[in-house]
Amino acid sequence: MVRDGIYYALGFTVGAAVVAWVAGPWTALPLFILGAFCAWFFRDPDRLIPAGPVAVSPADGRVVAVAPEPGGVTRVSIFLNIFDVHVNRSPISGVITDVTYKRGKFLVASLPAASTENEMNVITVQAKDGTKVTFSQIAGLIARRIVCTKKVGDVVDAGERVGLIKFGSRVDVLFGPEWRIEVGPGNRVVAGTTVLARRGGEVELPMTLVAGIKEPALCQT
Repeated sequence: MVRDGIYYALGFTVGAAVVAWVAGPWTALPLFILGAFCAWFFRDPDRLIPAGPVAVSPADGRVVAVAPEPGGVTRVSIFLNIFDVHVNRSPISGVITDVTYKRGKFLVASLPAASTENEMNVITVQAKDGTKVTFSQIAGLIARRIVCTKKVGDVVDAGERVGLIKFGSRVDVLFGPEWRIEVGPGNRVVAGTTVLARRGGEVELPMTLVAGIKEPALCQT
């Protein structure tokens, strides 16, 4: 569980305990349920990260768009509902060269307009060979708190945690023409595990996934 979840869960639980002492346990039941929900919502499971020249999904959710953008760029948009894990991860390994927070609206995150009009945090990661991938943490109708734990100059691994968006939200990923997109609208993706795009070569999956036996994963974060 991420630290934010501990704070929320403890807050609701303490409040529920006080209400239960004053007014009885049944009156406090909604607060106990909210505390349990927060503990579950802010879960942060480890993931097996594929190796090779690939970009992994920065978020759990459903692909709602794969669309061309100016300059030969392709945008992959991922919608996170309230039941998805909301911890975000870096698509590739490299150095964070830019982090820009943009204020905006709080439209429903599944709408196309959310990519340009909603409040967002835009992160660019540059690999050793100069390849860049830019992805945006986008607030939604309910999600009005974007958390980014990285700054410009930080070195990250593919699949490394970089922050989270609280409650329903969206993540957009921009790929240059050197990337071949591997997903389409309607696909479910898992942060750090699902390959969104490939850049030459073949992806190397962890042996635990290939052989189905209990061996150490190539990378777990």
